[in-house]
Amino acid sequence: MTNAEKDITILLKNLIKGDEKAYMSLIDIYYQKLFGYAYSLTNDSALAEDIVQNVFMRVWETRKKLNIKESVKSFLYKSVYNDFVNSYRKKQSSIVLDQIFYDTLNSFTEPEETNLLNEKLALIKSEIELLPTKCKQVFLLSKEEGLTNIEISEYLSISKKAVEAHITNAFTILRERTDIKIKQAENNIDN
Repeated sequence: MTNAEKDITILLKNLIKGDEKAYMSLIDIYYQKLFGYAYSLTNDSALAEDIVQNVFMRVWETRKKLNIKESVKSFLYKSVYNDFVNSYRKKQSSIVLDQIFYDTLNSFTEPEETNLLNEKLALIKSEIELLPTKCKQVFLLSKEEGLTNIEISEYLSISKKAVEAHITNAFTILRERTDIKIKQAENNIDN
């Protein structure tokens, strides 16, 4: 074991004990490298920064349970990659509903169809109001206020996974409830 590896091992032991200086040293050593790696995956500096900050935040929150079997470097790089994959999946699921809204807005060009557009928007707004309380709160913070999942997590004192689950649940409920009603509204206009 090299001196650098020994230093990292000692740093990790101190981190597990709750030593904030050890935590800050870990950040100093790996932040820029992890940011560069995250940026190479995302091509988006803000998202790359969010991913790396999320990884370090999770390391601190779970420090007492850390069980790193490989090197710390490998563990951190793997964590960044996993966060990237999770954010990509989450983004893909929200893109589907965003595309539905976008398609709906762009499909209207004639004045008589404005009523249908207004009906659809009113329907979506009313269905959002019927979401379970916490689910609705998280969904509105995300879609209306534009907060990131990490910001919502901190604001509501819930885990990032819980935030993601609420948003996914909201999309599922809204999709199920609005698809049928929108088709009925379109049929009423056609008849």
